Amino acid sequence: MNTPVKKSVSETGHAKNAANFQSLISFCSGFGTAYNPSKASLSTEQLQLLLQNAQNVLEAVRVAKTSFDNATNNRKSAFSSLKTLATKIVNAYSVSGSDQLGINNMKSTNKKLQGTSKKEQPAEGDEAVKKISTSQQSYDKIIEHFAAMIEILVQSPDYNPNEIDLKVTSLQAKLSDLQLRNTELVAAYTEYSNAMLNRNQVLYNALSGLVQTAKEVKQYVKSVFGTTSPQYKQVSGIEFKSYKIG
Repeated sequence: MNTPVKKSVSETGHAKNAANFQSLISFCSGFGTAYNPSKASLSTEQLQLLLQNAQNVLEAVRVAKTSFDNATNNRKSAFSSLKTLATKIVNAYSVSGSDQLGINNMKSTNKKLQGTSKKEQPAEGDEAVKKISTSQQSYDKIIEHFAAMIEILVQSPDYNPNEIDLKVTSLQAKLSDLQLRNTELVAAYTEYSNAMLNRNQVLYNALSGLVQTAKEVKQYVKSVFGTTSPQYKQVSGIEFKSYKIG
């Protein structure tokens, strides 16, 4: 989760579906009293409400995604120099007069921290959730290893460097910041994920979603005006796509 999500084809498609639905409503309104479906959800009034709902959930996704991207960048920045700092800690601890067993323990913990990989974030979908989960576990482990390094220092009476950034209090403050940035990202991703779920429900619910409703509107227009009618030709070519996403 190190870089902002790039706009995917499906993200563009969600907005296109909403825009096309607005065009569909416009044509239906233009039919006047001839457009008079018995199914309440196909009335122009209900179609307008569905369109507004779709626009609202799309905006909610955009807002949540911006917060998620900002949290991702903030965490990346907070962690960017950590491995270099950890190496400096090992070197400072090694010349602090501590016993060799402690030094070996410190080096072993640092090796774990240095070897923890971070996954790049894809766009959307089940694979994205899987990779984001893997990345989150990676960051959790980095924090765990860094905390373990600090604990070694806390229990070492010989460790007392002059460098401010290597003092235990500074390192503890750094740890708190890492934990905060990590927590903020988890919360931002939860909000983003929920916003996507809400969007998918409004646009792609198999019974009441925008795409399904558009299909039913077209079928109704065809039944009223006929397959070869100019009215049906107006709406039949308006494209709607369903996206199988997370």
